[in-house]
Amino acid sequence: MKERPSGIGDAAIRDALRAWGIEAVWLTYAPVGFGDHHWTAGDADGRRWFVTLAEVSAPVSTVSGGPADGTGTLRAALDTAAALDGLGFVVAPVRTAGGASVLPFGPRHALSVFPYMTGESGRFGQELGRDERQAVIELLARLHTTPPPETTPAHDPGIPGRDPLERTLLETDRPWHGGPFAEPAREAVSRGLGVLRRRLAEFDRLAAAVRGRPVVVTHGEPHPGNLMRVDGRLLLVDWDTVGLAVPERDLWLAASGQDDLDRYAELTGHRPDPPALTCYRLRWALNDVAEFLAWFRAPHEHTADLETAWTGFTGTLDQLAET
Repeated sequence: MKERPSGIGDAAIRDALRAWGIEAVWLTYAPVGFGDHHWTAGDADGRRWFVTLAEVSAPVSTVSGGPADGTGTLRAALDTAAALDGLGFVVAPVRTAGGASVLPFGPRHALSVFPYMTGESGRFGQELGRDERQAVIELLARLHTTPPPETTPAHDPGIPGRDPLERTLLETDRPWHGGPFAEPAREAVSRGLGVLRRRLAEFDRLAAAVRGRPVVVTHGEPHPGNLMRVDGRLLLVDWDTVGLAVPERDLWLAASGQDDLDRYAELTGHRPDPPALTCYRLRWALNDVAEFLAWFRAPHEHTADLETAWTGFTGTLDQLAET
């Protein structure tokens, strides 16, 4: 996030890092990503870490579609990442002195620490070239054919914020008072109400067909923003969304054409299912709408992060109307 978390100072983060045996002599807020807050930290010996503060008691999932039902869910995901570290492309969490992958931080947050990586990072929405896409496909094929660690969370193909979204769609005939984006959001939803209802019905049909199919370990968000090239190696970061799901949960984000899907089938023996790909593409968009609306209806001020959310919200509505 661009904005620092309200009410949380660097001193509290420094104190918490001692659970990892880290005596931070410097701590710098990193305004990167969307959903979580990040810092870089360093000690007197020149060692550096990447620190993540996640909100774990939010009413719906993160914008990327990851779970947000408490520290336990995040711990299971990060423990899974740690168990997959031997694959060579997983940026796994650093464990505390007591062996924990994540620790509670106050009533609504959890703190995790990762090794600091120096390399080339991608960005969300970036278009990869064919060779780079094929490298990601090969990486996912290795992940999907790896036996699941016992800690791997089960992924629910449903929309995490479905119930609040349904209630919101019934309340467009009265003013919304959360803040400066509340009324514009209500007006946008009112105009797109028919599209949203049709897309929800379409998603329900597709999700019903996905349930019960064989599942594999999926990352959940293998887009360019979660890729790093470090010393010639392609790495995947942000494993908080890892879960047991059909392969298409990853493939809709990673594959750009039939040649990518054919390569995956060649490597794994599984031919990706077009309706399942559509299901997860639609799930992503509808979940984003649910989360954006939860923010806009909650008390808020005009901030850079909310501006980013508004751009994402209106763009997603346009996308749902066009496809």
